[in-house]
Amino acid sequence: MNRPASPRRIGIRGMGSYLPRHLRTNEEVACQTGVSAEWIHERTGVRSRHVAAPDEAASDLAACAVRAAATAAGLDACDIGLLICATSTPDELGPSTACRIQALLKADHAVALDVSAACSGWLFAIKVAHDWLRAERAPRYAAVVGVEAYSKFLDPTDRATSVLFADGAAAAILGPADLETGFEDFSFGSDGTLADHVLIPAGGSRNPATAATLADKRHCIQMDGRAVSRFISAIFPRLVSEALTRNNLTLGDLDCLIAHQPNPVLLHRLGEELGLDSGTLVIVGDEVGNIGAASAPYALTAAAARHTLRPGARILITVFGAGMTWGSALLTWSGAPTVRIGPTPVAQPGQEGTPA
Repeated sequence: MNRPASPRRIGIRGMGSYLPRHLRTNEEVACQTGVSAEWIHERTGVRSRHVAAPDEAASDLAACAVRAAATAAGLDACDIGLLICATSTPDELGPSTACRIQALLKADHAVALDVSAACSGWLFAIKVAHDWLRAERAPRYAAVVGVEAYSKFLDPTDRATSVLFADGAAAAILGPADLETGFEDFSFGSDGTLADHVLIPAGGSRNPATAATLADKRHCIQMDGRAVSRFISAIFPRLVSEALTRNNLTLGDLDCLIAHQPNPVLLHRLGEELGLDSGTLVIVGDEVGNIGAASAPYALTAAAARHTLRPGARILITVFGAGMTWGSALLTWSGAPTVRIGPTPVAQPGQEGTPA
């Protein structure tokens, strides 16, 4: 009697990130928001943020990150069979930004689509790619990129948003994994009754663009900072606790915890309250600010590049964002290589980063 084949394990084969060249310092932000640079750092922990050039759109940032991830994985663009972009700052309302990225990469064999779940989007997209690849008859590769060009949608005088949000992209190449590595135990959720906590109110079908919406800055990101902070303070420890319980693990069993990076000060506090070792929780928001759907993959890329992830490391990924949305996944690390592209190159084993 023939037994059905075991489901294929899917893991990460390479990671890549891209940061725009221009830096916006706390001093620059302070001049426009009416607060001091010290106030910004004390409240947020952010030191600087990268800002896309006037002619750089989300797809441009994303294409650089996907190209870097493919290089790390030893693949060409033509090897990508699925390309998923997670973003809340698309090039246009339509078509999908993934199609723009596909064209830039000349990834002619890729199916391209977007996933929209705000700052949670990259992990949502990972789940789509994971299940897609497992259902394929033959092994294939997927590129999953999180990208934001938030600077295009900010009111520079709004201290609730301009002190935090920034631009950047990070991508993963997914493909067949060894039985001991790869993704497992995904969990997701959402609560649409909280959608007004963070949003761009105008420009969609409910409030199309008019002279009045432009004058009222309703095409800029608006956020209820206190409500969002309360949400994160509740959902982050819950995600960690529930994932550990489902898998009969303890905090001590985790080698690395990757989280969305909304506010480094808040993340540090929540990590301490959970009892997380300072080396377990990866915090990169101080370097790049909140880059939305790119935050979690950027943190994972940074952890791998800093040689803090050994093959076989057990990683918990937690995300949360507007919608409100949230999710988690366990990942056993394969030792995948990374390529990071930015104003300050970061050397990788056997290769060098390339200036942006």
